[in-house]
Amino acid sequence: MSNSQLTAGIVAGRTDAEALASNFSDLHPPLDNHEARVAADRCYFCHDAPCVTACPTSIDIPLFIRQISTGTPEAAARTIFDSNILGGMCARVCPTENLCEGSCVRETAEGKPVEIGLLQRHATDTLMAKQSHPYTRAALTGRSVAVVGAGPAGLSAAHRLALKGHEVTIYDARRKPGGLNEYGIASYKAPDDFAQKEVAWLMQIGGITMVENWMLGRKGDGDLAELLAEYDAVFLGMGLSGVNALRLEGEEKDGILPATDFIADLRQASDLAALPIGRDVVVIGGGMTAVDAAVQAKLLGALNVTIVYRRSRAEMPASSFEQDLALSKGVRIIEHAAPAGIIGNGAVREIEFAYTKAGPNGLEMTDETFRLKADQCFKAIGQTLGDTPEEIKIAGGKIITDGIGRTSMARVWAGGDCTHAGEDLTVTAVAQGRDAAEDIHSFLMEG
Repeated sequence: MSNSQLTAGIVAGRTDAEALASNFSDLHPPLDNHEARVAADRCYFCHDAPCVTACPTSIDIPLFIRQISTGTPEAAARTIFDSNILGGMCARVCPTENLCEGSCVRETAEGKPVEIGLLQRHATDTLMAKQSHPYTRAALTGRSVAVVGAGPAGLSAAHRLALKGHEVTIYDARRKPGGLNEYGIASYKAPDDFAQKEVAWLMQIGGITMVENWMLGRKGDGDLAELLAEYDAVFLGMGLSGVNALRLEGEEKDGILPATDFIADLRQASDLAALPIGRDVVVIGGGMTAVDAAVQAKLLGALNVTIVYRRSRAEMPASSFEQDLALSKGVRIIEHAAPAGIIGNGAVREIEFAYTKAGPNGLEMTDETFRLKADQCFKAIGQTLGDTPEEIKIAGGKIITDGIGRTSMARVWAGGDCTHAGEDLTVTAVAQGRDAAEDIHSFLMEG
């Protein structure tokens, strides 16, 4: 957070260190061995398990739960990692209520699903705690692949390619790998530096070199043509670096910034008590990022935090669990309203909103308006791709790929949020990176 964004109402130390430690503790504490066995015994081990179909990485969920129930959590972890090498993080951040647990037969029958996410975490944490990697690389192929982006898609692709015997170099624009997992999710979802621990564990496969502070196309770094000249294939998984604008006069005022920047600053802060936060915080948007920003603002000590979304709560991209979490922390949610004006002299003081309604051509803003006090306003209305090579076909601001990640350019694949198939979910990015890696491997070995 820059100094220019520190206005009179934005101060540090609104909450003491003891309360902050409690506020940002693990959102879902892990199960112990007994609790895991009890939770596993609730599974019906369905033959045509709907939870597997609902999982973007198609983990064999009944199998790994049965392995936990028989006292072999390490085997369960191997079942998970075979499909999802970032299964540890996904167990923490996946919207399971919309995916595997939402499809659980127990959820349909009783309204209480098997705790698949917690069981997955129990298994993966057990194996990762042994500090040894369960996979061994295949014989070296002599082929090399460049991966642009050290987020979930890039890490997943890199691990699968290294496992197949290829040499992989990951290039990332930030100083630490992890992408969304490191910079883009709420601290209480993955405390204790788990994102970096997971990357270090993944890198034990060998054959992966990490290059940090390197951006595709930036002068002094390199472009796509140079990568293709040096490597046999390239995988693009750089996520979304830009932020959509409100397109309102005064958007440049102090106190208005992207929610992603706020979350990244918070995730990298060494002392949360020193992190400035406003008294009256407004978050514009309705996705997971909006909720993460709003909840963390409240946990830091903001007195009034309001999420404003242009459509109904039922239409919010954030899951019902995330919405309920926000409400439970004292965040207010206003629906059917869109930003119409920014009021303040140099720094934001209020945000004006107009109520919305459905019209013949889509959503329309009405003449009925209201204002919210705001000394800090976080924009969470979507992200953009940023600069991309001209040779790659783009549609709707994202890279076009086929079903297995191939782009319009030979020897170039892509996956994750930077593509049209991205869903702003770690688990989807992992699946796309994995599947693209399999196709890259087939291409390299045939070639």
